[in-house]
Amino acid sequence: MELVTALRERIHREGSIAFADFQDAALYHPTEGFFTVGGAGRSGKDFVTSPEIGSLFGLVMARAIDAAWRRLGEPDPFVVIEVGAGRGRLAADVLRAGPACAPALRYVTIERSAVLRDEQRERLSLEPPDAALGPFLTTDDDESFPQPGQGPIVTALADLPAIRATALVIANELLDNLPVHVVERTEAGWAEVRVGFEDDRFVERLVPASPTLGTEAEALAEGAVVPLGARLPVPLATRAWLERVADLVGRGEVLLFDYIDTVSSLAARGQDAWMRTYRAHGRGDDPLTAPGTQDITTDVPLEYLRHVAERVGLPIREYLPQREWLGAHGIVELVAEGDAIWREGAARGDLVALAGRSRGVEAAALTDPGGLGAHRVLVLRRDPVG
Repeated sequence: MELVTALRERIHREGSIAFADFQDAALYHPTEGFFTVGGAGRSGKDFVTSPEIGSLFGLVMARAIDAAWRRLGEPDPFVVIEVGAGRGRLAADVLRAGPACAPALRYVTIERSAVLRDEQRERLSLEPPDAALGPFLTTDDDESFPQPGQGPIVTALADLPAIRATALVIANELLDNLPVHVVERTEAGWAEVRVGFEDDRFVERLVPASPTLGTEAEALAEGAVVPLGARLPVPLATRAWLERVADLVGRGEVLLFDYIDTVSSLAARGQDAWMRTYRAHGRGDDPLTAPGTQDITTDVPLEYLRHVAERVGLPIREYLPQREWLGAHGIVELVAEGDAIWREGAARGDLVALAGRSRGVEAAALTDPGGLGAHRVLVLRRDPVG
């Protein structure tokens, strides 16, 4: 009850709070947040993400990482930063695939949950951050620089490192869990949906939006069809996150997998469609019910992402459904390879043969247009080559 008590007392002191503050506490409270108590979401206990389907997604990701490395001129070191890495399943599958860039690879997992970072040690040989990100050689002039050919080196952090590097940043279903402000278009202008506490439960409070939030909402809705009464998410936390990523990536790319839609579509679909909760592999309750016990996820407005990406110097170069991205990076060939492995080892029935056979089932789940295959993939790239 620590989370509920803290929220209730804050509302009593300050009045209603932004939905973004409520969402952040519900998901990331240090002791009772949804992602911090056993890592319910990213451990596959409440919903399944692409890496949790099996090892196939990691095999495809290894190919994509190699492709980015080659586009960037095969740098050594090559920093890959996976944000929202959970228990390290994707990282382990990528490394097991043996990417060509492995000798240059510095793989950094970012995970806010201390519980999940601890669980990563069961899958990954983690080194101190300095081993992955720090210099290795010192010249006679006391200049330090990384020693090539020492990868793969893997480390885990709670937050983005304060470095600037040639890097690839990967985020799978991260942006939909970053806190959003919620606004509603009214005859008087933009109103903000805030959270109050009444009759022993959390309730909505509709108040005039602050000038800053109103300006952001107006920019978000520009050129879109947003009728009176329609609600939109304003992902200020996503903007802040992309600004930090832009500071980190000197040259390189950002690879995003998420629930993304146009502003006009979000307005037409309504909040009940673009904001969802999940618990125990099913839909949860109202977002204000029992904070900390269910995931709260929101679709991300495409136009907002495009605008912020352009402004921070990481423009969107590719935007496509996950099933198409997987196809472009060889999922069909990997499934065929798995079938061959199964045929060769079926008589033995060993784990390698069974893993090969499972690739077809995994591919069907990853490319399902009514499921994971409908996720959108965005590639943001600075200094594109090729």
